[in-house]
Parts: sequence; structure tokens; C-alpha cells
Amino acid sequence: MNQDQIAGNWKQLKGKVKQQWGKLTDDDITKLEGHQDELVGKIQERYGVAKEEAEKQIETFRAANKDIWPN
Repeated sequence: MNQDQIAGNWKQLKGKVKQQWGKLTDDDITKLEGHQDELVGKIQERYGVAKEEAEKQIETFRAANKDIWPN
């Protein structure tokens, strides 16, 4: 995957993350770029869920968007 593809995927992914977790701000999402562990923390903070629940939500989201969020 080249840099243009990665950048395009990130733009798509940001939009989908915002749809899934609307309480995350654009600034939150920008700061999270490529850092799943930080996304877990932000979901915990904004939604008041346990770490395990946040991780479960992310894995479900990732599976549904595997075309733009590869392992």
C-alpha cells in the first residue's frame, strides 16, 4: 500500500469512526491516528465504558471495516 492509499484510507476511516463514536471530536480523532490503544482510552473517557467493552467495540468496528483498517 502506498502513501496515497494510506492517506485515503485514513480519511475514510476517520469518517466512519466519527459515525460510530459521535462523542469523539475531530481533534480527538486526529490525535488518535494509528493508535488503537489511545482510541480505547478515548472511548472509555467519552462513553464511560470499561476497557474490555471499548476494545470489543473497536474489534467489531475493525472487522466491519477491514477493507480500510487492515490488521
